[in-house]
Amino acid sequence: MDTTSIVLLEVVTFILGCFLGSFLGVVIWRVPNHMSIVNPKRSFCPNCNAQIAWYDNIPLVSYAVLGGTCRHCKEHISVRYPVIEALTGLAMAGVVGGAVGGLYTWWMLPDLLYLAAISIIVAYIDIDHHLILNVIVYPSVIVSAVLLALASGMTDAWPAYGRAYICALILFAFYFILSIIWPGGMGDGDIKFAFLLGMTLGWLGWKQFIIGAFLAFVVGGLAALVQITRKKVTAKGGIPFGPSMVVGSWIGVFAGQVIADLYLHVVGLM
Repeated sequence: MDTTSIVLLEVVTFILGCFLGSFLGVVIWRVPNHMSIVNPKRSFCPNCNAQIAWYDNIPLVSYAVLGGTCRHCKEHISVRYPVIEALTGLAMAGVVGGAVGGLYTWWMLPDLLYLAAISIIVAYIDIDHHLILNVIVYPSVIVSAVLLALASGMTDAWPAYGRAYICALILFAFYFILSIIWPGGMGDGDIKFAFLLGMTLGWLGWKQFIIGAFLAFVVGGLAALVQITRKKVTAKGGIPFGPSMVVGSWIGVFAGQVIADLYLHVVGLM
């Protein structure tokens, strides 16, 4: 692809991603609160319950135009909504950029784009409620299995499909053992989410899997240290691990092979 085509593709992907992010914001708010994501169909102000018109629901733009307030009651609207929209747009553009740069086959885009959306949902809900919900993870495992099968079939990479399940089981077992050794340190949601992340990381390769799995604990440790220093939590727990799993895994997706190769080179094994 020429430079102009790549730039156009990334811009369009970012814009579409922002619109998707608007929907993800609805999911993040409604699902943990046991609300339907399709009824009411239109978003509404949680303060005055007024439905939000389509022209007030344009990602990023409407928030800026309205000054971050509801048009009807002037109640402040959390900045998290445009943040989720922008984050989703950047995530989608980043995933497409990975395919453009040759990090993985284009046939992996359906799975990676889907996983990016799920990662944002899981991270935010875990931050808010300290929960990784079965209603999010279970269907995602099925969807990811289908999408990885598609990638395997279209690229004749069935060994990678088998490796995906091996890695998923390894990570699932590891988190399960940790939950026994460290009661309260790992929740059931973390264990199930590990299986989902292990599938995609495993399909991409052993290096991506190992680095992604390892960095989750590095990121989690750093996050815990910051929170403990700020006296937000204690060393006994209270820190959701889902966001760290997400960050570590995506570093594994984008840079796992580079990091692993660099390490092997430094220790003289490559």
